[in-house]
Amino acid sequence: MRHAFGFVLGVLLTPALVYGAAWGYVQAGQSFDGTGQAITDRTRIYGAFALLAAVGLVTGVIIVARWASPLVSLVPALALLGASAFFLADPGRALDLPGRVPPYGDMDYGLRMLLGSGVYAMMGFALLMPAWAPRRWGSGRREDRADADFYSAVGR
Repeated sequence: MRHAFGFVLGVLLTPALVYGAAWGYVQAGQSFDGTGQAITDRTRIYGAFALLAAVGLVTGVIIVARWASPLVSLVPALALLGASAFFLADPGRALDLPGRVPPYGDMDYGLRMLLGSGVYAMMGFALLMPAWAPRRWGSGRREDRADADFYSAVGR
């Protein structure tokens, strides 16, 4: 049951991570002038940084959470790495995909830039690492019992 819930959560988190990072990237890029080295819209850039921080926080929690099924990180990892591999194999078709999926507009630019710059590949590899830990695939109940036995044996 834990892995079924982890799979569903991974499927729901994948677009949240992808679109959250893309939207934050676009909003941050539109709120400063790189040539003039000035922030042009403080409210927008604060919101963009807050969203990017939230995406980073969710990604970090997924990576380190011992309670989570490894499928929570494996599903988005495979999706991000698959999209990145598709981009490397056929960049034209991969960069055309965001225009076919709603919402249209500035979001497409963010999706294309993060895919083409390798940010999604980096996120995918970071999310893939927890799935390799054998401890994440078990229920964790045996470990809790073994820890309790150890601490009772040493007198804690």
